Amino acid sequence: MATRLERHWAPSLDAPARSDQRGGRFRAYQPDELRKRPVVLDAQLAARASEVERAVRELTVGSESAGLESLARFLLRSEAIASSRIEGLQVSAQQVALAELAQGEDLATAGLTQNAQLVANNITVLRKAATELVAAPTVTIDGINALHRALLPDERLHGLRTVQNWIGGSDWHPLDAEFIPPPPELVPDLMSDLVEYAGSGVHAPLLQAALVHAQFETIHPYADGNGRVGRALLHTVLTRRGLTPTAVLPISLVLLTRLDDYVNALTAYRHDGPPLDQAATDGLTAWIELFLDATAVAVVQAAQFAAKLGELRTGWHERLAAWRAERGVRERPRSGSAVARLVELLPEVPVMTARTVQRLLDLSFPPARAAVEELADAGIVARRRVDRGTTGYLATEVFDMLTYAERRLASTRWDTRQSEPVRAVPARPQRHPR
Repeated sequence: MATRLERHWAPSLDAPARSDQRGGRFRAYQPDELRKRPVVLDAQLAARASEVERAVRELTVGSESAGLESLARFLLRSEAIASSRIEGLQVSAQQVALAELAQGEDLATAGLTQNAQLVANNITVLRKAATELVAAPTVTIDGINALHRALLPDERLHGLRTVQNWIGGSDWHPLDAEFIPPPPELVPDLMSDLVEYAGSGVHAPLLQAALVHAQFETIHPYADGNGRVGRALLHTVLTRRGLTPTAVLPISLVLLTRLDDYVNALTAYRHDGPPLDQAATDGLTAWIELFLDATAVAVVQAAQFAAKLGELRTGWHERLAAWRAERGVRERPRSGSAVARLVELLPEVPVMTARTVQRLLDLSFPPARAAVEELADAGIVARRRVDRGTTGYLATEVFDMLTYAERRLASTRWDTRQSEPVRAVPARPQRHPR
């Protein structure tokens, strides 16, 4: 049964202010174990859950689903920026992509910011950890610990916490905290329960992801970085259950934008008393309703992104056809040709060199270079010197789209024309996407 455990905090006499030197009683929260907490949804909420899950499945198997890989990489980049403790979101998607290119092809990094290189390095580590956790036979505490290390490589205290932590109030004591997670001695057993539930199929994928995320944030098992791990774990559950092939849904960013509602719903989830009393039922309902609303918004935003990518790809084909017609060449390149295949790949690989094209399309160097040069001449990609004797090719319109998507996801109305972003986001691109 969920309850509050009374503990004593010794005074911190070395604290800088008298108010921070206080000691006294505090109450830490002990949640129900997930495997033992009964989940009861009324008919309306159960129908809503089925409706949202159906929308997710339709999105990820639709004709534009391949283009969502760009959005998945954008989500990964957002977490990497947070893990690097970069102030705000000041590193552009373009800079990070160039840094990834330099890293992957062993190019010089002149002209790239140190932050961009740091984020690119973190993306590599984070992608590996996330992939391993998804592909593992079971979800384990060690796997989540590895994800934590990847997200916070500079954190001094890796592994499950051995001290009491809290949210809000003083940095020196938990007496005025907004929420006090379970005492450290309960964390290992609670995490064992969580990973066992995360590896089960007792509930539908969306409900399971919602419960895993709320329980993880309630346990708060690490000294720092719980929010970042909790967001990554959410996508891990959805991908392991087959609902999303990759992290294509920006659910966590929607929740961050609706931060007050998010905190209130998590607070409601943390009921006291028997798991089937009215407070517990109401709290669970409040959390599931918010999670489903956030998922529904994420689906709409991802679908809009995919549709705009489709429009952009159509525009590229038209631009290429016009350029070829001016030169008396067949307007539509032959299906399966290097140029035709490269246009389809651009949303997923918006920055490349001729060597990149050679590897992606399994070609010799001359036709690979000829294909990407044709796209540059047609105005579809822009040339940029990335190393001595090496030219990079950038699909700048893709980066503009990512920037606009990032800005919309930080607006409480999901439209920056109606409400400005409520958190740090990149500046508007200087040009609008075609």
